[in-house]
Amino acid sequence: MSSEILQNHCFDEINIGDTATITHTLTLRDVQLFAAVSGDISPTQLDSELDRQLGPSDLGAQSMWLGAQVSGLLGNQLPGPGTVHSGQDLEFLAPVPIGEKVTISITATARDAASRRVTFDCRGLNARGETIMTGTARVIAPQVKIRMQRPDAAQVSIQSHDNLERFVERCQQLPPVSVAVVHPCDESSLAAALAAKREGLIEPILVGPLARLRAVAEQAGLDLAGVQIEDVAHSHAAAFRAVELVRRGKATALMKGSLHTDELMAEVVSRETGLRTERRITHAFLMDVPTYHKPLIVTDAAINIAPDLDTKRDICQNAIDLAHVLGIERPKVAIICAVESINSRMVCTTDAASLCKMADRGQISGAILDGPLALDNAISKEAARIKKIDSAVAGDPDIVVVPDLAAGNILAKQLTFMSNADGAGVVLGARVPIILTSRADNRRTKLASCAVAVLMATAAAAQSPIKAGA
Repeated sequence: MSSEILQNHCFDEINIGDTATITHTLTLRDVQLFAAVSGDISPTQLDSELDRQLGPSDLGAQSMWLGAQVSGLLGNQLPGPGTVHSGQDLEFLAPVPIGEKVTISITATARDAASRRVTFDCRGLNARGETIMTGTARVIAPQVKIRMQRPDAAQVSIQSHDNLERFVERCQQLPPVSVAVVHPCDESSLAAALAAKREGLIEPILVGPLARLRAVAEQAGLDLAGVQIEDVAHSHAAAFRAVELVRRGKATALMKGSLHTDELMAEVVSRETGLRTERRITHAFLMDVPTYHKPLIVTDAAINIAPDLDTKRDICQNAIDLAHVLGIERPKVAIICAVESINSRMVCTTDAASLCKMADRGQISGAILDGPLALDNAISKEAARIKKIDSAVAGDPDIVVVPDLAAGNILAKQLTFMSNADGAGVVLGARVPIILTSRADNRRTKLASCAVAVLMATAAAAQSPIKAGA
């Protein structure tokens, strides 16, 4: 509970000329909260593209946000608790940009003893003393004296996904990369590839049966003009041809279409014609969790079912290398188990300890590792403090390494469907990044998956570009 005490003014205590004032500096959170409650989602206040074009100082509050401040004054200060708000007439004279300090005042101007109605003059001023709002408000004043502790308002979370959008913005400064899109024979995967092309992220090469691609495009209203198409008979042939395009230097990334992941990966891991490296091929989700303070990589949630210690080493290193590409100079890696202590009967705890020692000896490089950690003390500094865990990683990881695929998949889907997170999926450890999207992914997530692959492909090309005919 708040320590602030609210005390009302009954009708008989209110005199003409009594006044109350509040001063507040408008924040983006104020605008977002009011939009969520009122339904006023005008792009002038909330559109991120306008924010980039105009700058935050040109974006402002919804006009009725000022009216809500008047309501707060009436309900909290004058008359205060027990007030019945019966009407208001307000005129808004100037916009209120984000960052502006505003002062709202109300002054009693009329009283009606028979109905206990009080009329207030309302006025809003900006930091320069200019009038931005005028009008009147009418209330029925309370007749019972109330003195109470101010209750805490409900906790409200503003669920934005700026982290993934920032990666897409970074890619718009880079040339698009060529991506072989494998069998995009449904609306979801075909539309995702074309959307990434429109955003300037990729130049797609659609690999699949030409007749089916055209039929899907026509049914969905998608335009294939100017898009390169490799006509193959079926999904198996599409996977083979897409990998071949990479080997020949015609494509610098792969993107999964409507075929099963196993079908694509079988061609990727082929020893004769695939895209293997010295590393184990692994998977990672780049998660944008509204309740977490930065992007979070969760690995491995799609490829390695029950990884052994050597595979976990590659899972860690692949994720660390991804973090470096994303601009995280020295990522913090939390190795997750059910408990935070080493238990010989729980292999994941002994693996976690071994991975930390590998990092000490340089077998895993470029990051700070800690584990085993339970999820609570990995994510929460307070949980770590309560359990007396002294760790640079606890409460602040960039990467979460899970014990097996089941745990990773459950964690990623829980974050997505219960915490409204977005997760960009990518396969690591092959010669090129592989974009994995799902039909359940939204447009933002699909674009982010492409953006991650663009950043990886660009970084790889700068170091050792794939040669044609390799």
